[in-house]
Amino acid sequence: MEKRVMTDSKRRRALIAASAVLSGVLVLSACNDSDGADKGTSSAGNSKASQGQVDAAAAKDASEARIAITPKNGTTDAGINKDAKVTVSGGKLTKVAMTTTEGTEVPGTLAADGSSWTPDGQLKRSTTYKIMATAQDAKGREAHENATFSTVSPANSFIGNFTPEDGSTVGVGMPVSINFDKAITNQRAVREAITVTSSSGQEVVGHWFSPTRLDFRPEQYWQPGSTVTMKLALDGVEGGPGITGVQDKTVTFKIGRNQVSVVDAKTKTMTVTRDGKTVKTIPISAGSPENPTYNGQMVISEKFKETRMDGSTVGFTKSDGKGEYDIKDVPHAMRLSTSGTFIHGNYWGADSIFGNANTSHGCVGLNDAKGANDPNQPGAWFYDNSMIGDVVVVQNSPDKTIKPDNGLNGWNMSWADWTAGATA
Repeated sequence: MEKRVMTDSKRRRALIAASAVLSGVLVLSACNDSDGADKGTSSAGNSKASQGQVDAAAAKDASEARIAITPKNGTTDAGINKDAKVTVSGGKLTKVAMTTTEGTEVPGTLAADGSSWTPDGQLKRSTTYKIMATAQDAKGREAHENATFSTVSPANSFIGNFTPEDGSTVGVGMPVSINFDKAITNQRAVREAITVTSSSGQEVVGHWFSPTRLDFRPEQYWQPGSTVTMKLALDGVEGGPGITGVQDKTVTFKIGRNQVSVVDAKTKTMTVTRDGKTVKTIPISAGSPENPTYNGQMVISEKFKETRMDGSTVGFTKSDGKGEYDIKDVPHAMRLSTSGTFIHGNYWGADSIFGNANTSHGCVGLNDAKGANDPNQPGAWFYDNSMIGDVVVVQNSPDKTIKPDNGLNGWNMSWADWTAGATA
C-alpha cells in the first residue's frame, strides 16, 4: 500500500509540473511579454526592435525640406483668387501639380528660386482641387506633400457687377456703381474693402442705396482728364451670414472732357456746354403736361443707335388713358433713368414741335430722321458728340426731381446726405 501511494504522489507531481510548463508556453505565446523579449526568447519582440531601428534610421536621413500648402487639406470654402499657394523652407520645390478631381490640370508658375508655386489664373467656384508637391533639400533628399480642398460655392459667395468698364473713357458725371448679386448686411466691411481714388486728388465716398447697390462719387463732377482707380479687395470678406466675397480686381477708367447739357423744358431748348463753353443750342420737345419730364441731373448710362420703345413696359397702355406707343426704330437713344427716361431722336413728330411744344411721354426728343443715318439731324449730332457719363440737366419742368437711385443719378443728393449713407 505504501509503495502505491508513493507512486500516485509522483504522478501528481509530474502532472503539476507538466501543467506549469504548458501554462508558461501559453502565456508567452499570447502576450510576448517584455521579459521574454529581453531574454531573446520572442521573435516578435526582435521584429519590433528591428523596425524601430529602421524607423530611426529613416528619420535621421529625412529631407530637411518642409512643404506648406494653402488652403489646408480639407478646406471647403477656399477663395478663388489668391488662396492657393505652395511654399517650401529648407529646400526647393521641384514639382507641383494641381488638378481638379476630374483630372483637369491647373497651370501654375514656379518661382525662379524654387521657393513657391501659384496658379496662373482664377480658380472656379464650387470646385475641388488636388495639389501634389515635391521638394528637395541641399543633399537631394526629397519631401512630398499633398492636399485636397474645395472652393467656395456660388450659394456661399457674392460678387459685385460694376460700371464703368475697365479701360473705358467716360463723362464727368459717371459714378462707380456696384450691384451685388446678394444682399449685403456687413456693409461696413464690404465698403472698406473697396477703394476708389482719382488722380485729381478728389475725395471719393461710397453711398449705399440698398443692400445690393453701392455707388461712389466725389462731391463735384470728376475733373476732366483725370484717371479713376477702383480696387475690389473682396476675396474672403464676409458680406453677411454664410456669404463671402471672391473678387480681387483693379479697374481704371479715364474721365473725358466736361460736357453738360441743360434742357429747359419751359423754353424747349437744350444748351450744350463743353469745358465751360457753349458749343450748340438745340430745340427740343420734352414731356407733355400730362407726362412731364423729371427735373434734375441725369447721367447718360447707355447709348443705342436705334432701339425699340414699348410704352407698355413702363406703364403706358390704352386702358390707363395715358396713351399707348410701340416704336421699333427710335434713333439715337441715350438712357437717362432706369425707369425709362431717354434723350433720343424723333422722326415721327412734325418739325414744328421742336422748340415749340412738349409732346412726349417724358423723354427729351430731338429732331431726327428715320433710319438714324442722317448726320445733319440734331439727334444724330448730339448722339455722336455724347459719351456715357455725360450729364443732362433738366430744369423748369412741372414734374418732381428724379430720385438719386433712378439710374446713375446720385448727383441729385446733397453731399451731406451722400456721405451719411456710407455705412447705412
